[in-house]
Amino acid sequence: MSLAERINDDIKAAMKAREADKLAALRDIKSKLLLEATSGGGEVSEEAANKIVMKLYKQRMDTYDLYIKEGREDLAKDEKFQAEVIGVYMPEMMSEDDIRKVVQDKIAAMGASGPQDIGKVMGPIMGQLKGKADGSLISSIVKEELNK
Repeated sequence: MSLAERINDDIKAAMKAREADKLAALRDIKSKLLLEATSGGGEVSEEAANKIVMKLYKQRMDTYDLYIKEGREDLAKDEKFQAEVIGVYMPEMMSEDDIRKVVQDKIAAMGASGPQDIGKVMGPIMGQLKGKADGSLISSIVKEELNK
């Protein structure tokens, strides 16, 4: 079952259960997928759909952080809930230990020796781990490993 089909089924279930907050998050995902399909001229690939879901999740979490910083717990709670709903559809992410192993292997293979090689190492690693791990986490691990 494709991501779009899962979301459509979950929208129907949320409508029947009268879960308005969950429904809003699901409709947001569906609208972004439809927008991508119409602009791209057909079906949305699984990779593109995962990218859209990850982007929506990140947007929700950024907004949540902003609301917390501004002291708006009521709005923050809604954003957090919607982020959790969207998070269900995100692809499986790599653990920090798995990322660290990939980074260490790549650093050893490239012969990188210090912080000056961050750019040289980040490009290939980001290409290899695209969609499997958070970019900021990868960046922090690369910096940590190169500063050893």
